[in-house]
Amino acid sequence: QVQLVESGGGLVQAGDSLKLSCVGSGLTFSNYAVGWFRQAPGKEREFVAAISWGGSATHYADSVKGRFTVSRDNAKKNVYLEMNSLKPDDTAVYRCAAGSWARKSEVSGYTYWGQGTQVTVSS
Repeated sequence: QVQLVESGGGLVQAGDSLKLSCVGSGLTFSNYAVGWFRQAPGKEREFVAAISWGGSATHYADSVKGRFTVSRDNAKKNVYLEMNSLKPDDTAVYRCAAGSWARKSEVSGYTYWGQGTQVTVSS
């Protein structure tokens, strides 16, 4: 059974930082690109960042470029999303997903999804 489990979310103030973690099990984690998506209430799911299977390539949404950093440790089957200079607009449920690098910014490019972790940024 494939599982992706996110952790690290919470309530912070604008300008603060958080580091999210996504742990995978039941799959050969290093074979997959991993993406982070977020969804705020009343809005569609939005691509945030992705990292290739080996970690040599990354891709970011314009809205987080320069503030967020995605990394991975395949030995630990873990992918991280470090979020700095957080803004109230970053408030959302953040989910990680495992899938294809070729379709890294598309929801449909990912096969496996975690349940998500809530990030709330107060002004």
